[in-house]
Amino acid sequence: TMAHSKALLVLENFIGGKFVPCSSYIDSYNPSTGEVYCRVPDSGKEEVEAAVKAAKYAFPIWSSKSPLERSQILNKLADLIEHDLEAFAQAESKDQGKTITFSRTVDIPRAVYNFRFFASSILHHTTECTEMATMGCVHYTSRTPVGVAGLISPWNLPLYLLTWKIAPAIACGNTVVAKPSEMTSVTAWMMCKLLEKAGVPHGVVNVVFGTGTKAGEALVCHPDVPLISFTGSTLTAQRITEKSAPHCKRLSLELGGKNPAIIFDDADLSQCIPTTLRSSFANQGEICLCTSRIFVQKGIYNEFLKRFVAEAKKWKIGNPSDPTVDVGALISKEHLEKVRSYVKKAQAEGARVLCGEGVDSLALPTGNLKGYFMLPTVITEVKDESCCMQEEIFGPVTCVVPFDTEEEVIERANSVKYGLAATVWSSNVGRVHRVAQRLQSGLVWTNCWLVRDLNLPFGGMKASGIGREGAKDSYEFFTEVKTITIKH
Repeated sequence: TMAHSKALLVLENFIGGKFVPCSSYIDSYNPSTGEVYCRVPDSGKEEVEAAVKAAKYAFPIWSSKSPLERSQILNKLADLIEHDLEAFAQAESKDQGKTITFSRTVDIPRAVYNFRFFASSILHHTTECTEMATMGCVHYTSRTPVGVAGLISPWNLPLYLLTWKIAPAIACGNTVVAKPSEMTSVTAWMMCKLLEKAGVPHGVVNVVFGTGTKAGEALVCHPDVPLISFTGSTLTAQRITEKSAPHCKRLSLELGGKNPAIIFDDADLSQCIPTTLRSSFANQGEICLCTSRIFVQKGIYNEFLKRFVAEAKKWKIGNPSDPTVDVGALISKEHLEKVRSYVKKAQAEGARVLCGEGVDSLALPTGNLKGYFMLPTVITEVKDESCCMQEEIFGPVTCVVPFDTEEEVIERANSVKYGLAATVWSSNVGRVHRVAQRLQSGLVWTNCWLVRDLNLPFGGMKASGIGREGAKDSYEFFTEVKTITIKH
């Protein structure tokens, strides 16, 4: 019964090593029940100002530590998060709506690994040196941290993507002001509780909670924040670019995708079908790397479709804390409505919905009837020009269409404004290389999906973003390079 409704969790900003209450708060919902369960600070200029001040103050001390000292602290933080992995996983699942299985096996382990990875990589960077013997000159480069980094992270992989920014930023000697999504702030707040124990000096990591329009904007417009790393929508990125232009800020923007899966006649369907289900519906389709346009060569189109739909219908939907559940809740009521509206538009255009939204009935446990749930949905007979094939839906919806030739499918795969990730399924090595070369995409996975080596560049082309992140790329982004010439 709801008679003794539990007290709401109230988060506080973390500034200069202390938790600071805020004057106003925003409600945060539990997506699987549709009820408010948490209050998040509604920060603005004042709070951001205090956080930037703390970060500026901490910068000289932190940046003068050796890479090894910073590395040891990052490793300690990783150990502390790992020690509390189960608590973090449960909090992430409850706050975001994703399944406990996904947060246990993907989100939190990856957050831990982000710190370990950059704790290690920071020890292995070298600078360049050239000689001009004839002029008696030697040139070398030196890299120094930039200053206060503004980090804005999204709601789909909350701790995973926040740590993917914090780890390289502080490993390189910067201090940070981070703003997680106001919809998923709990795990960031939990991480703040571990910073002191890990040995992170006060002011090195500051977290300000709130909306993009208030807190995010204040951070982007702050003259003492020379660098912004943002993951989110292309629309918000355009605003960030405009607002930061007068300050000549350095930007790393990881934006949306409308990622193609290209499945040739010679694909191994026993591998392709389970992986393509994951690449379409994992994390409720709320991953920028999800495939939402599946191009299948005509020879296997009917067989693929039949098997794919049959398997999609087996995905279990329900309470995210149930370890047997495959599909959790979408992030919010508004987002669920938006995703559903795409399915309605497709139907209005004459496309066919083979399973999921509006076709199959959704049976939910009693406690989850007001949650934001949606079945994995497969759309077919949809034109390439349709908004369902052009715009990022960011939900458990994928479109499956046939193609004839390699040449044709490359052109169609490239005919969207995005260019983040693509998957290619074929057992022909020559074809795999040819197609990968010609796809306008920052990442191409062949006969697999979401296999990541953090050493290598991550990021998108076209409207999918600016810049790359990875061992070398993040180091270059989070440091200033200087060329020094010595005549002897």
